[in-house]
Amino acid sequence: MKYEMILFDVDDTLFDFGMTEKEALQKTFEAYGMSDALTYYLPSYKEISSVLWRDLEQGRTNLAELGAERFKRLFLAHHLEIDATAFNRDYLLNLGREIHLTEGAVDLCDQLSAYRLVIITNGFTEVQKSRIGGSPLCHSFEYLVTSEEAGFQKPDTRIFDYVFSKLQITDKKKVLIVGDSLTSDIQGGINYGIDTCWFNPNRKENKLGIHPTYEISKLIDLVKYL
Repeated sequence: MKYEMILFDVDDTLFDFGMTEKEALQKTFEAYGMSDALTYYLPSYKEISSVLWRDLEQGRTNLAELGAERFKRLFLAHHLEIDATAFNRDYLLNLGREIHLTEGAVDLCDQLSAYRLVIITNGFTEVQKSRIGGSPLCHSFEYLVTSEEAGFQKPDTRIFDYVFSKLQITDKKKVLIVGDSLTSDIQGGINYGIDTCWFNPNRKENKLGIHPTYEISKLIDLVKYL
């Protein structure tokens, strides 16, 4: 085998995060008596969240701060008197219950049973454990590494150091990372000197000058590169 270990991102790679996020937000707003809130607040929430996750990648914030901060900014922008910390806690609980797999995720992992499969995600530990543990992928992965656990986030090379040390990996040539984010997954893999596969289901144009080893639009297409 060309590779022995495959590192997988979670959100928008193995799981449909757009659906996950929308459903979790809807249920959380409903619990606060605001059943039609997404109609008014989803676009600005996505914009705020995107900025904060970008800040996380670039080391300008951390996961603990990001959680409540996104809702503080949202509620301030829309003049809502809601406790952002409590809302974030409830949202994360709902997020962990939402399981929406990307098409082909189960089939791919079944076909990769001969490989060491590991999750590497910038997400919250308990949320990701809950979602993966409650999904058909619950027995597919040797280990789940989160930025919360490692103390560093992709693309920081130190999260890869953590993975390699934790799993006693010595040969970078035998490791491949698969993910949807050029700036997080692919840049992180490039920074660390491992091969990369960009999952690009919407066939977005790559304007960032970040060059993955491979590119796929369907998860199952990964098999042909292994």
